[in-house]
Amino acid sequence: MNGDTKFYLGIDVSKPYFDLSVMSVVNHQKQPMNTERFENTEQGIKLFHKYLKNHKVSFNTDTLLVIENTGVYHRLIWRFCSEHSLPINIGNAAHIKWSFGLVRGKNDIIDSKRLCNYAHKHADEIKATAPLNPVFIEIKDLMTARSNLLKQQGNIKKYLNELKLSNSKPVQKLMEDAHKAALEGLEKSIKIVEAQLMKIVVKDTAIATNYNLIVTVPGIGHLTALYIISCTNNFAGSISGKQLACYAGVVPFKDTSGISIKGRERVHKMANKELKKMLHLCAMSTLRYYPEFKDYYERKKKEGKNGMSIMNAIRNKLVLRVVAVVNSKKPYVNNHKAVA
Repeated sequence: MNGDTKFYLGIDVSKPYFDLSVMSVVNHQKQPMNTERFENTEQGIKLFHKYLKNHKVSFNTDTLLVIENTGVYHRLIWRFCSEHSLPINIGNAAHIKWSFGLVRGKNDIIDSKRLCNYAHKHADEIKATAPLNPVFIEIKDLMTARSNLLKQQGNIKKYLNELKLSNSKPVQKLMEDAHKAALEGLEKSIKIVEAQLMKIVVKDTAIATNYNLIVTVPGIGHLTALYIISCTNNFAGSISGKQLACYAGVVPFKDTSGISIKGRERVHKMANKELKKMLHLCAMSTLRYYPEFKDYYERKKKEGKNGMSIMNAIRNKLVLRVVAVVNSKKPYVNNHKAVA
């Protein structure tokens, strides 16, 4: 950041409203912090804009706004910042919370003040989040919709299968007929969502380029490829393979300390569980259709490795290869030679 005056903003957002804390630093001297509450609506965003102008907040790199990732509720603010070139960092809620250390008490205003102080303290370390791209939001929403539809479909099928254990054939047929329309409707909706996802690939050249590279990686299907693209903002910011693997929760970390704690390596529970689940299905597919991974699995199994540890290693390999083909701009080439 350049200039004599810097502005640090922290916003604690919820569904109905968001709390703002603003602190200016003039010639390296912190000024008193101001707080304000706005409705989390289009009208509230307009008032928020007016408030920033009245307080002469710079809409450039002399300002940094920090907000926690809420999934949906922060989208209006993110869009506003993207449209007005206001640097915003959408941080991981757990990471930000841990950075506060041991704290007592909380409410929305206090949280916004803590976020404001976090922005000031870590301004030289944290990077501004890429501008909101409606296409990636659409992909994420469609993927979430598909996941919810599949879950409903699975619940109905599971329920009907359980009824078979106790129902007579006439009653079972009655129950299956009662749910037939619902299952057909869900199947139709799933196909509509998947068709819409593929339309996005056709419309966007940048997405299509990376999509066509990613699907050359063994086991990676079109839905997994699209989801990875949406999670990485189409690989904006030169994301590394290790970073994406950590995000997906497929990197094992050591758990040792001195001579008393000697835990085995484990993956961390903090991960994008939807992406991790999709990668697991991809890994299962590689064992069935790609000799390279089948040979690898069997070799590691003979060495005494745990089956799930081997599967996690395969998931990790897939992620690293996805990033490699995107960064190199070259499709994956299978040079595997079958073990004699």
